[in-house]
Amino acid sequence: MTDTDDPDCPQPEAIVQLRSLGKRYGSFNALADCSLDIQPGDVFGLLGPNGAGKTTLIRLVMGFLQRTSGSVSVCGYDPQRDSVAVHRQVAYLPGDARLPRHLRGDGVLRFFADIHPLGDLSRSREIAEALELDTRRFVGLMSTGMRQKLALAVVLAPVTPLLILDEPTANLDPSVRATVLELVQQAARAGRTIMLSSHVMSEIEETCNRVCFLRRGKLVRELEMADLFQRHRIWADLPSDERCDVSTITDQIPVELRENVVVTAVDARPSTNVRAIRIDTAGDLAPMLEWIGSLGLQRMRIEPLGLRAIYDSVHRDTLPDPRSLPIADSRADVAPNPSGVTA
Repeated sequence: MTDTDDPDCPQPEAIVQLRSLGKRYGSFNALADCSLDIQPGDVFGLLGPNGAGKTTLIRLVMGFLQRTSGSVSVCGYDPQRDSVAVHRQVAYLPGDARLPRHLRGDGVLRFFADIHPLGDLSRSREIAEALELDTRRFVGLMSTGMRQKLALAVVLAPVTPLLILDEPTANLDPSVRATVLELVQQAARAGRTIMLSSHVMSEIEETCNRVCFLRRGKLVRELEMADLFQRHRIWADLPSDERCDVSTITDQIPVELRENVVVTAVDARPSTNVRAIRIDTAGDLAPMLEWIGSLGLQRMRIEPLGLRAIYDSVHRDTLPDPRSLPIADSRADVAPNPSGVTA
């Protein structure tokens, strides 16, 4: 039996199954028609700006909200009908929970270890020590970052089949963030399934094998990280020949490459009439180089298509040409969310 096997938990094909899931408040759709499967062993990233629906999705999975439409299954249970059974299978770090301020840190660890069926006080203390947390201090006298560490020590200790983390590294300094990500990776290596919500692209790239993008309450894209690492974006100026445009270049794409190449027009650089294009590629870049070289493009720039680029394409109508941006702007990442997650 593995660490995540539980004889009382039916083992469906997917640990989490969502089908046409929706949550509406009056005329406002917080989440609409969301369907996805999270498989055993996945480290699944949820990406999107504030208000995109990430926390609503998590709360529906936990049974903390009543869904308006669709269905949810967590380890074979419906959280709306059997939330107790679901909570036995899940360790959850919320983005807006509170800890008992009148207890010392060690008292909090003891309390949560006692109430969870898989609670492990010694493991909680080990994690707190790894995070350099003084558990002798009262919660009410802890900083926001210290309370975040305490919440992580509570949540990461029980070896549940499913681990849900909503902004786990908020308010933590870089060295502690690295420790938290290592603990998440340890949980993944032990075979646990993990849902991770974060605004920090590098954290998602480092830890997740699958991601989804939410926008205005809708799931707009899913992506395998292994596929992402085979994607590239090419920025270039078109030749001066007026007859060369996006349509002619698209027509020249070799048949065997057409499913993996998208050509898009780019706005002219300020104060110039230079026409530019963006070419997005999927799969091995090597077979495409001969065709790209035959186009006569100028000022060409090739970059890996990381999560930031996918995020921008999902949440912005237009993308700036990085060749016309200052270096600092062209390398900018999505800022961490300073929301004060305290679990």
